[in-house]
Amino acid sequence: MDRYETDNAEEVLDRTVKPFGSGGAHITVPKRWIGAEVKVVRISDPDPADE
Repeated sequence: MDRYETDNAEEVLDRTVKPFGSGGAHITVPKRWIGAEVKVVRISDPDPADE
């Protein structure tokens, strides 16, 4: 099991980054998070086959 520490976490989600448009990517979070500050942590290398 991986371990990550933060002093101010409220909630944690596991998501996969999806391609978006012609050069970007995004993740989806719950609507109730709108207006909240978030931090994103990459925990694996990207798969070159997905490029």
